Amino acid sequence: MAHSEDFRANKTLVLVAPMLRRPGCIATSEGEIPERLFMKVRDIMTKEVKCCGLDTNLAVAAELLWSADCGILPVMDDGKLAGIITDRDICIALGTQNRRATEVRAGEIASHDVQTCAVDADVDSAMAVMRRAKVHRLPVVDDGKMVGILTLNDIVDAVDVRSDINAGELIDTLKAVGEHRHLRPSKGSAAPTTWPPIPVAVA
Repeated sequence: MAHSEDFRANKTLVLVAPMLRRPGCIATSEGEIPERLFMKVRDIMTKEVKCCGLDTNLAVAAELLWSADCGILPVMDDGKLAGIITDRDICIALGTQNRRATEVRAGEIASHDVQTCAVDADVDSAMAVMRRAKVHRLPVVDDGKMVGILTLNDIVDAVDVRSDINAGELIDTLKAVGEHRHLRPSKGSAAPTTWPPIPVAVA
């Protein structure tokens, strides 16, 4: 059995009628191929992503989030991913600082410890990263360049059209990222006065 990239490169490969295939396989002119070989992050990720820069103020960032109906903004620096800010980051930053949204820059509140996944990674491995880091979204990179975002919504939506997503792993991922994370100062220490209080991954 050739690798999925070999099938993609074979220009003579033709998909045939779905009713001819067995469950869990894709019927092609070269025979039946397991669907899992085709299930990569690139197949279901969100490709059109709004971004901001380190010097973008939070008023502009909030407008970008609102207009794109999303909850996350990659923060770029000279074309490279430098961090992530979320709608939650903006709300907490403005709620804990006596500053206007136009005075706070994205680079000041961005989470720089960003979890990512490769564009050719399989979806199961991407969910494993989400569970470990307890994040809903992963920037997708290809040769060091950000090319999209993979979200839990993307994976859930794909369940309707793909039978090869591991339902058990999806449920475990939803449970893991939904766990509450309490930031508690150590005994005898003062509460954090800066934002963000600790380095965190994308929330």
